[in-house]
Amino acid sequence: VQFAGASKRTSHFLRLSWSTEPSLVYNILTTHWGLPAPNLVVSVVGGNSRTQIKTWVREILRQGLVKASQSTGAWILTTGLRERLGRCVGQAVRDHAAAASSVSLNKVVALGIAPWGVVEKREQLVNPQGSFPVRYYVQNISRESCSLDNNYQAFLLVDDGSVGRRGGEMGFRARLEEYISHQRTGIWGSGSIDIPVVCMLISGDADMLKRMDLSLKNSIPWLVLAGSGGLADFLSDVLENLSSAPAVPVAERFKKHFPSEIQTDKLVEQVSNRGLIMVYHGEHESPNDFDTVLLKTLASPYSDELKLAVTWNRVDIAKSELFNSDIQWKYEDLEDSMTDALINDKPQFVRLFAENGLNIVDYLNYGRLESLYRSVPDGTLLYQLLQHCLEERLGNMIHKECETNPKTYSCAYCSIHLFPQVSGVLKHLMGDACQPFYYKALGSKYHQQRCPHPWASLFLWAVLQNRSEMALFFWEMAGEAVLSALGGCKILRELSKREDETETKLSMKELAQKFENLAHDIFSSCYRSDENRSFSLLIRKSHFWGHSTCLQMGVSADARLFFSNDGVQSLLSQIWWGDMKRNTEIWKLLLAFFCPILFTCLSVFIIFDIGVPQRPTQSPFIVSRWRQFWFAPVTSFLGNVLMYFLFLLLFAYVLLVDFKPPPPSGPAATECVLYFWVFTLVCEEIRQTLFLGTTWTQSFRLYIQDVWNKCDLTAISLFIVGLICRMFHRSHEFGRDVLCLDYMVFTLRLIHIFAIHKQLGPKLIIVGNMMKDVFFFLFFLGVWILAYGVANQALIYTYDPNPNRIFLRVFYMPYLHIFGYGSSIEEEMDGKSVCSGEEPCKNQESNWLVVILLVVYLLVTNILLINLVIAMFSYTFSEVQEHSDTYWKFQRYNLIVEYHSRPSLAPPFIILSHIKVFIKRIIHKVPSVKIHHFGQYWIRSLSSQ
Repeated sequence: VQFAGASKRTSHFLRLSWSTEPSLVYNILTTHWGLPAPNLVVSVVGGNSRTQIKTWVREILRQGLVKASQSTGAWILTTGLRERLGRCVGQAVRDHAAAASSVSLNKVVALGIAPWGVVEKREQLVNPQGSFPVRYYVQNISRESCSLDNNYQAFLLVDDGSVGRRGGEMGFRARLEEYISHQRTGIWGSGSIDIPVVCMLISGDADMLKRMDLSLKNSIPWLVLAGSGGLADFLSDVLENLSSAPAVPVAERFKKHFPSEIQTDKLVEQVSNRGLIMVYHGEHESPNDFDTVLLKTLASPYSDELKLAVTWNRVDIAKSELFNSDIQWKYEDLEDSMTDALINDKPQFVRLFAENGLNIVDYLNYGRLESLYRSVPDGTLLYQLLQHCLEERLGNMIHKECETNPKTYSCAYCSIHLFPQVSGVLKHLMGDACQPFYYKALGSKYHQQRCPHPWASLFLWAVLQNRSEMALFFWEMAGEAVLSALGGCKILRELSKREDETETKLSMKELAQKFENLAHDIFSSCYRSDENRSFSLLIRKSHFWGHSTCLQMGVSADARLFFSNDGVQSLLSQIWWGDMKRNTEIWKLLLAFFCPILFTCLSVFIIFDIGVPQRPTQSPFIVSRWRQFWFAPVTSFLGNVLMYFLFLLLFAYVLLVDFKPPPPSGPAATECVLYFWVFTLVCEEIRQTLFLGTTWTQSFRLYIQDVWNKCDLTAISLFIVGLICRMFHRSHEFGRDVLCLDYMVFTLRLIHIFAIHKQLGPKLIIVGNMMKDVFFFLFFLGVWILAYGVANQALIYTYDPNPNRIFLRVFYMPYLHIFGYGSSIEEEMDGKSVCSGEEPCKNQESNWLVVILLVVYLLVTNILLINLVIAMFSYTFSEVQEHSDTYWKFQRYNLIVEYHSRPSLAPPFIILSHIKVFIKRIIHKVPSVKIHHFGQYWIRSLSSQ
């Protein structure tokens, strides 16, 4: 219905029979009309046609009732008509909406329930042809009348067949209140209590005793506003003097307040049910405490008051009224309220319960954690991921079952364990950063098993739902602050890639950045406090996070800010140099590398730090020094770089000088050495793949993720193809061409060594980002080349049967025009051409159009597109250069880890290390020393103090 001339906002209305089922109406209100499910229903009844509503009563409605409804998420029920109490409540809702923000405006729901036969101008609501919306117009809306009030969100117009008789809606209204009082609060009824319903009596006639009788039989509490007149004053008078006065004066008091009414003893006796009636002296109390009054009216035990406070999300009331040191709370009293606060995202209550007696170890078992995951609302990203994992596990049968009842998880998850789905979601998000969560079977009685890491499990649950405040609280309580923050950062960034909603995606990225900042700041404090213990924090494996370390999680989360921390870089430098001095110059390393005779004096006076205590060893001094020198990643890096240069020189010599014909004339000895050298490179790539993961699939997936590994795989594949082809006379030249192309790939692989350099390292990232810009530029350039080339060819030559010439003139010649090559404007203007049998004659009639197209084409390509790509390159350079130090420190970790895990010898001598590794690892099953090499640094440092 649209109120003509009164408001632009529309309201809903429903004409129904007095015998309509309340469940159908409630479903229409919440599902079809989209009204939020109430946390409280306040049914305002009363009013007296003989007296006016007092000023302080209006203030109670405006400052008390409407504000309490906004803060608790309540529905207000009245007649919805522009008279008496309905008009006052409508004005209070209007005044609150004018002063409140648009966010809080949607939380105040005013619902009118009135008899159809009393509504003025009701014929405007009936249209045989149909009308949407209905235009409802009432003249002179300033006076009281029985017309609909435009300040209400919805109207239920009860038709009992009568016209002009009041009270026809009374029975339906009482049944609707009873039905709502048996519904659960929270998301899809996940709250700990039923929706509380209270009737508020203001003034009222004697006939209101019948209405009161219906509600009291349904155990609906009443709040009587004393001093408002009529029946409210009579009830307050009787209830306050019930214990001291005999039963006879009750009838006399009834006659005193209603001298013209006929007494009915049965109705008067209803006031003796004192437990469901509370008197409120609003004239002498502040209306700002009205929500507390409602709390006291609805609940008498402290546990019920707490459940109401949680439902209304009023932590201020809970702190002032319930957690003020007067009540000793037990675990059983807080358990249900804690579940309600978790499911309905009320982190302040979760913090309050944790601080006031709730032991999270006793609370969180696997069964309750599983129920928390079952309560995830549908439509969220986590719900979709869980459902996807369930479909992968059980097939599409579950998907069809869920379509029949999309509101709940019960159709798909009621009879199966949910932890395999949760583990699958976390595996998709975390990747290979850690081992799977909740992967092991929990047994048949896992529901009662305590969760070994309750706060960390709740932290995961909150992060997966992007609940910022709750995730931060659980992070504070979980322990392992740095690793947990990096883990949350990893999960949120992966979720943001899968989220479609822009606002939700942005909030995930912001929360992920907040966790990365927290990890950076906390580790900085640890590093300033104790350097050695901060190093152990970085390499310590966490049992909860799948035996992952802070360094591994940081790389997986792309936490570049965290890796720029001075403490992280200090540990990486210590690992990179090993036991050698960090300021050792390269020429000293080269001297020790090529002159082993001088190594003895160099190791004592130049390379190694004498002041640092060494690990105890049974080997002789010079042998231990030699091992420490070759164990250092910097030595392995230097040796690989030098030998790679020799490999490129040998490859170039074979291609340019010593490339023999196919067998039996070739290949030459140098070429055979080259083949063996590449074979050792293949062995090293195989070793890297095998030692990356626990399974073949995981190992290959981790291997192929690295860009430089893809480059190695491409180079080796081309070399094998070229090697096979050059062995046969037919494909000898083709094999040589492939090997020449492969040499370019091997040479470009040399760029990888620049990653260790502080100035050149960020340039690699700049070049990589610029390659993306080049693809966009080539797309635009290709469009213009195609457009100009086809038009130019068609205008100059009417017909050309040779496809090679067509391709040359359509694509190659326009490309050369960009650089000033190809035909000039004079040649285009010259219509004279020698016709031959091989090449067709030029068309002279469209030369002027050809010149115009050439001018436009050169203008766009040489000026517009070229400057566009320059601008794109400049933007990319400035973006990376601004954070060049952060980028370099992050990629430096990958290089250090790579050469830390490599054998000490470089190809081709690395084959000796491979044979040694095969014998020790495969045959003798000896574990690797370098696996624990990270920990040896800080263990040595702690033991030396």
